Amino acid sequence: MRFELDTGLSSLQGKRARNEDFVGVQAPAAHEVERGWVAALADGVSGAEGGNNDGLMAAQTSVMSLLRDFHGVPADWDTSVALDRLLGHQNAWLASHNRRPGPDGQPREALTTLTAVALRGRRYALAHVGDSRAWLLRDGQCLLLTQDHRMERRDFAGLTRALGLDDALRLDHSAGELKVGDRLLLTSDGVHGSLSARQIGELLRNTPVAQVAADALTAAALAAGSHDNATALVLDIKDLADPGLTDLAALGRTLPSPGPLGVGATLDGYQITALVADNGVHRLLQAREVATGRLVALKMLRPGRADDPEERAMLAHEIWLGLRLAEAPRHRRRGGESGFVRVHAPADGATHFYAVFDWHGGQTLEQLLAKGPLDTAQALAMASSVSRSLSLLHAAGVIHRDIKPGNLHLGDDGQWRVLDLGVALSPRASAAMRELHAGTPSYINPEQWADPPQAADPGSDLFALGVTLYQSLTGRLPYGEIEPYQLARYRREPASVSRLQPSVPMPLDRLVMKAVAREAKLRFETADELLMALERLAARDQPTSIKSSRPPRDAALSWQIAFGISALLNFLLIAWLLFLPR
Repeated sequence: MRFELDTGLSSLQGKRARNEDFVGVQAPAAHEVERGWVAALADGVSGAEGGNNDGLMAAQTSVMSLLRDFHGVPADWDTSVALDRLLGHQNAWLASHNRRPGPDGQPREALTTLTAVALRGRRYALAHVGDSRAWLLRDGQCLLLTQDHRMERRDFAGLTRALGLDDALRLDHSAGELKVGDRLLLTSDGVHGSLSARQIGELLRNTPVAQVAADALTAAALAAGSHDNATALVLDIKDLADPGLTDLAALGRTLPSPGPLGVGATLDGYQITALVADNGVHRLLQAREVATGRLVALKMLRPGRADDPEERAMLAHEIWLGLRLAEAPRHRRRGGESGFVRVHAPADGATHFYAVFDWHGGQTLEQLLAKGPLDTAQALAMASSVSRSLSLLHAAGVIHRDIKPGNLHLGDDGQWRVLDLGVALSPRASAAMRELHAGTPSYINPEQWADPPQAADPGSDLFALGVTLYQSLTGRLPYGEIEPYQLARYRREPASVSRLQPSVPMPLDRLVMKAVAREAKLRFETADELLMALERLAARDQPTSIKSSRPPRDAALSWQIAFGISALLNFLLIAWLLFLPR
């Protein structure tokens, strides 16, 4: 799903000499969709009437710098952290600016309030300083989300906090879940200083179009006697994107894991039909969705591991990766398939934390190899499909780390799919995941066993695929069963594929031996390079459609003529020898 937002903006100068409010909304670029939207409203603090433009400058630069830089922060930053750091840098710049006297020798007053909201996944995050405000209209109830930083006394009225006021910035932060139909509102004090919370709520409820609501709020504020600039930004949530990693991690922390479930048990509208696998950490169950009758696979933590926060975080990361791959560029797919099993976003109202995948009948490569090696055509088809999936994965900055026959599945539809992203690394993976030495030893490239060990990289997946392809053709592992750090196995090159399986053509033999070479520099560098080599081999096995430049009949006639000429010459030679004068 795609996040859909309708916006309405109105900013009126009112009775002021100039409008020192500034507001903006920034949508993510196509490759930044997951980072979400950001909006901000700033109200520059006015100096003397007709004075300098420091307040306007502070409001403009604060909003523009936030919107410009928000989508450029590291992907693993939490939204609140991003807002805090970006606004902290802007505050430091304004405070430094204010310490220097202006051109006229007078002190500078580049100060502004600011209220910012970031909308990512299915959550919002607020950062606020000053007396601008944020509101939320949900189910007819209008809620004020911020608190003014303002002191009102007989002898003094002014802001106690603002951007540029102090060297150290103290922001108020808050966050919450988003729902379709929510309406967020940002206002300057020119609006809420003249309209009551009840009036604002009524206008929000009675004007369904965002732009009409924004215009109505500012017009009503001026009509009520506002002496300040009046600005309103309305954000209507029309549709929500799939949950982001932050949303899923929050579900993992708050929802309980399912307990033991037997066949016939129900869970959130799914009825368990079979236990598929149990690896000591996770259980994989087949279930039928009661409402639709479709089969799905449910992956959940075993009861003994259900309270492990790292395991919960890894399952959340796996769900997030699956949702992200569903948005992979179409040009990297084949037949519309991504080469991975589709994962479904957790349903609203889910009572437990687990992953839901599409169910595909078929067998894993491990099950197929139990019956014997694959023939050349089958092996090429498998390796080409998995290479294409790895190309898509690596383009997204993700490393699988556990490619092996047990994690490759041939569906009844003839499609190969890569399973189990549970230990995959992405730019958003936690430090604990990065430190985990994941994978199955016999498929791990030797560099990861070196001293010091090298981290897994895309080449690790390609080596594992090479080992898998070698095993698929020969029924054996190239270096045998490997135990952790058993580098002695890698002291000599493995036996060639054609030696163990003479029916394998030499070009394929050379390709596989390159993929499993002991030295990394001798192997394929990218999944695309390996895929191209595999596709060339597959094309060689296809009958050519190009006709010979000389038809077969003409070729036979040529041989007959050549034979006749040769026979005539031999006859003449014999005759000459017989009748040669003695």
